Amino acid sequence: MSLLSRLFGRNQVALDEAAAQRLAAWRALPETKGRRHDASTGRFVVVDVETTGLNLAKDRLISIAAIAMTGRQILLGETYETILKQDAASAKENILLHGIGGTAQVEGESPVDALLGFLEFVGKDPLVAYHAAFDEGMIRKAIQQYLGFKLQHRWLDLAFVAPGLYPELASRFRALDDWTGYFDIPNYARHNAMADSLATAQLGLIVFGRARQRGVCDLQGLQDLDHVQRMRQHYRA
Repeated sequence: MSLLSRLFGRNQVALDEAAAQRLAAWRALPETKGRRHDASTGRFVVVDVETTGLNLAKDRLISIAAIAMTGRQILLGETYETILKQDAASAKENILLHGIGGTAQVEGESPVDALLGFLEFVGKDPLVAYHAAFDEGMIRKAIQQYLGFKLQHRWLDLAFVAPGLYPELASRFRALDDWTGYFDIPNYARHNAMADSLATAQLGLIVFGRARQRGVCDLQGLQDLDHVQRMRQHYRA
């Protein structure tokens, strides 16, 4: 059995009636325009997570932060942040990295409520992250575990889109800090999920603006840039 099958295979989860109704209501939401989702006025949700470590198979999701944006503005009134209740706090070294203390972890929100709240905040809008594969993997793993289904959602990874639009910087810039430093984007608390989401959203505004200058006006065009840059990096490796 593959790693993805082990992580995201079918899992029967018994939700209480209230949680089941919330999940059903989310499922019933109308889909957005898919790959034609407008990159200027359409709603996107920028996401960042904090975890117990970097091993997708073994580590756990601790917190999710999200902020909504369009291609032209960050919607500061639309944010979501939660800490998922843990059976035990993560290691001290891990706490020093993200600053979520042991008490906050063991007294967090029930994972079912936290994840349902995240889905309700996102709706069916596209998700944006920097190095999105990790964020996506951790969120999908938690949703499979606690809500019992495999999340299928559209993601956009600025770690590939940004180099695709700024090829002159692509060979030098790998980390989010490289891009935020270059564009003088402040980050008030690095490795805090909400602070990193806000910094990523600010980078998103710059990237989306550059895309419009290149005639890229919808999610399909942005995802095409993402795909092309992945292929370029693959063949360079």
